[in-house]
Amino acid sequence: MNARSADLEWYLEGDPVLRSVVRRDMLGERTDDERIIDDPRIKRIAEEVMSWPWPPISSHKSAGHPLHKFAFLADLRVDLEAAGGDRLLKELVSSMVDGLPRLPNKTPVHFGGSGETELAWSLCDTPLILYSMSRCFPSFDGKEGMRTIASMSQDNGMPCRVSPELGRFRGPGRKDDPCPLASLYTLKAITQLDRKGSEGLARTITGSLLSLWKESRERHPYMFYMGTDFRKLKLPFVWYDVLSVAETLSYYPWVLKDERFKDMLSVILNKKDADGRYTPESIWTSWKDFDFCQKKGPSRWLTFSVERIQRRAEEV
Repeated sequence: MNARSADLEWYLEGDPVLRSVVRRDMLGERTDDERIIDDPRIKRIAEEVMSWPWPPISSHKSAGHPLHKFAFLADLRVDLEAAGGDRLLKELVSSMVDGLPRLPNKTPVHFGGSGETELAWSLCDTPLILYSMSRCFPSFDGKEGMRTIASMSQDNGMPCRVSPELGRFRGPGRKDDPCPLASLYTLKAITQLDRKGSEGLARTITGSLLSLWKESRERHPYMFYMGTDFRKLKLPFVWYDVLSVAETLSYYPWVLKDERFKDMLSVILNKKDADGRYTPESIWTSWKDFDFCQKKGPSRWLTFSVERIQRRAEEV
């Protein structure tokens, strides 16, 4: 994958972690992973992620929670096994039921939970954990969990489903609707865990997400809208927004030829400035150490993320 020379120079002038990722993903160079893990910001994130138990997860939109920081490290391909993360892996594996890792949860009684902190899983977090475990721990095999997740699928994507510990909890939607976030995270897990064996499920989920995009004015399952806020460019990949969805969809060749995906990508590409660069339109304040946590000017991280999606589409 070759970058335009002007972009490449600009990328390589910036964040040292991004430089390593650009060299690896765009230039095909073998980079020293220690350049990433030794960065003070990444080291702090890794230490927080490897500190178990994590705080109870009360909102899956909490961008500073270790759940999302773990996924950020996974996106960077940080090897936590080599960094001394054995305890985290052991704790997550020991928490598993049918291959599904459980996280500390605290669900209020009025939402159907016990109000106490307890280990539990939900389809809007456990696929993301499996993805992160598989990427950050080379020895981990999450295929049992992937099979369990696949057994819960519907013909329109993934449902809102939680473990027995969370009682009768269910999101604000019709029971038969697909949960967009559970569908997105399951699709992301498939990219890492079992793309070939789960192609049928991946086709179902990609079709579901693309249909939701096409019918975004009429359909809002579980109150997941694809309106103005959804279309704002934002990093890192937390929650359900246009960049998170496009990034995950872009791993599937059949999607790249789909007119609905092309329309989604055009919405993103039309946001570039005169220099072909992108400025964040919304931010997660807990990520202030990175250049995508500002709205004053172009972000190298954001521009690189968009370009990577665009290049996957162009390679088909």
